[in-house]
Amino acid sequence: MAEVKLEHISKVYEDNKRSQQKAVNDISFTVHDKEFMVIVGPSGCGKSTLLRMIAGLEEISEGTLSIDSVVMNDRSPKERDIAMVFQNYALYPHMTVYDNMAFGLKLKGHKKADIKERVTETARLLEIEDELYRKPKALSGGQRQRVAIGRAIIRRPKVFLFDEPLSNLDAKLRSQMRIELQKLHRELAATMIYVTHDQVEAMTLGTRIAVLNKGKLMQLDTPLHLYNVPQNRFVAGFIGSPTMNFIKGTVEQNGQSFFVTQTGNCKINLPAINSGMQKKYISKPMELGVRPEHIIICEEEGDGKPDCMLTVSAYENMGNEQLVYFIFGDQTLIVRRYPKDTLEYGKEKGIRFNPDKVLFIDGASQEVIM
Repeated sequence: MAEVKLEHISKVYEDNKRSQQKAVNDISFTVHDKEFMVIVGPSGCGKSTLLRMIAGLEEISEGTLSIDSVVMNDRSPKERDIAMVFQNYALYPHMTVYDNMAFGLKLKGHKKADIKERVTETARLLEIEDELYRKPKALSGGQRQRVAIGRAIIRRPKVFLFDEPLSNLDAKLRSQMRIELQKLHRELAATMIYVTHDQVEAMTLGTRIAVLNKGKLMQLDTPLHLYNVPQNRFVAGFIGSPTMNFIKGTVEQNGQSFFVTQTGNCKINLPAINSGMQKKYISKPMELGVRPEHIIICEEEGDGKPDCMLTVSAYENMGNEQLVYFIFGDQTLIVRRYPKDTLEYGKEKGIRFNPDKVLFIDGASQEVIM
């Protein structure tokens, strides 16, 4: 397979007013041989544009793209030895599944016996042997996506590119296809680059994840490290569902103790920040980030002294977990916990933050301090 290296890649578009807009801005990273790299971010962040530049479907404005140490900037898509799976399947409607999968091999002049063997082998791998002589309109969405993936696999390229391939499927089928893609990656031992806006897909599929926002690379890391150690507010808020709670306040000092004071006189202790760092931020804005599972509702002995008393505004029982929503100044605070008895709306509860899990975010730079 192959290593894909991006060095200071940018894509610049010129609008009618002759001003320039960078859809992709100075992105550098390496996709290692046999790695499953996921590029994730909100709509319009530049992830599909970046993938199309790797594929050769978009011209690279600045920077260098290499595959196996060979510069590809001026190479055509067919010279890059890549295969791409699109969101809309892009199957030939008048051809059978067999002919759709065999089409690329026929163009390259492969022998009929070789084509039949490879189509049969690929169909078996994707569990679509019984669909080979049906046309795409007779297939379900999941089956069509398998055919599209099969058409890419059969060419045995150096790199597989996926552009939001599961977004047209329903939730159950997306879950099934995620498992299939994991299995496929293991069996093929292939280099795969996968674009999605769905963080669940990113977290479950990626060996590493590149998080993009407004054309810039915000962080590149393993799924667990992204979740537990985000480098900035954007990554902290984008990764995780329900989203991380963010609490804006001001750093204050009382004797030897340091707090972030928020609306409603909720004081959150800052024991993890050293005194030098604390003094640097006294009277300055700071934002705290804490995930819903790192907040405790103080109901029993041993739950500790609450940091705040908040009012329950809503709750959701999910079966395996319960999400509790509290009124917190002008915002909502979400707590995730094991399911318990029904809560009473409007009732005040004490909550406590796990100090070892709180992120400290500079109010000006939006970078995570600790």
